[in-house]
Amino acid sequence: MKHRIDPKVDCVFKALLGAVETRNLLVHFLNALLGDDLPAPIRAVELLNPYNGKETLDDKVNIVDVKAEDSEGNLYQIEIQLLNHRHLPARMLYTWADLYSQQLKEGQRYGLLQPTYSVWLLDKAMLPDDGCYLRDYQWRDREGRRLLEHGGIWLVELGKFDVPSVTNEQQRWLRFFKHGGQLDDVQLPDWMSTPEMEQAMSVLRQFSEKERDYHAYQSRQNALRVQADIDYELEELRQTKEELLQIKQAKIDAEREKLAAEQEREIAEQEKLAAEQERQLAEQEKVVAQQKAAVAEREKLAAQAELAHLKALLGQR
Repeated sequence: MKHRIDPKVDCVFKALLGAVETRNLLVHFLNALLGDDLPAPIRAVELLNPYNGKETLDDKVNIVDVKAEDSEGNLYQIEIQLLNHRHLPARMLYTWADLYSQQLKEGQRYGLLQPTYSVWLLDKAMLPDDGCYLRDYQWRDREGRRLLEHGGIWLVELGKFDVPSVTNEQQRWLRFFKHGGQLDDVQLPDWMSTPEMEQAMSVLRQFSEKERDYHAYQSRQNALRVQADIDYELEELRQTKEELLQIKQAKIDAEREKLAAEQEREIAEQEKLAAEQERQLAEQEKVVAQQKAAVAEREKLAAQAELAHLKALLGQR
């Protein structure tokens, strides 16, 4: 190939799994990823938003995901996500619910609803790094009993995917999406030696060899780089805003602590003044008591003197 092509770039991803001529790859991918969670292997699918190679490069709505329906009426949504954001889990649930709910027209009964499967491939890890690269979110209670077997959300974190050797078709697809951008079609590794992988490489080769397709690929890469820069700047602004809010809150807390300390100091001063007043009052009461005692002593002495005087007068008579 003239150029290495990353299958995770959205226009390439959709050409791989979302084009009419590669529907067999989509069927193979879904069977490999969903496996035993499907009621039966998928035989064929109809694309609900097929990629035709003429989509507007800047129209992300038409390029982002792949939607399909199988012969039993089950619905599938597959999306690649190179850049994570805080509200991505909410977006995953919303898009699943939106596709699921769109099945019913006005007046139709709930019994017509069919299982809906949403598959998300993330280039970077989103959940705590525990080594688990594939998770499924279905409608179960704590004991594992399902409320309704109507599909769910499958999350693949390619950043965590790391196996020493490919042992099944699921691992083959995940390794292809993770390392496909590093492959040389002249010397392909053994794990790429299957009809599906050879067909997938032919799609990458088309983007590498055809000028218009390579231009589309470069344009999408440039758009992703710009979006990554925007996200980075927004994250910096968010962090700066949080830091400013933290500084402001710290100042408010410091002012509150200062005011509380001042109030405590004033209360302590008031308590000290009250205690001093009580001490002075006690001193005054003590002085008054001493004065009363002195007066009583003088009165006692005077009374004793008067009594002695009276006795003397009586003795003279």
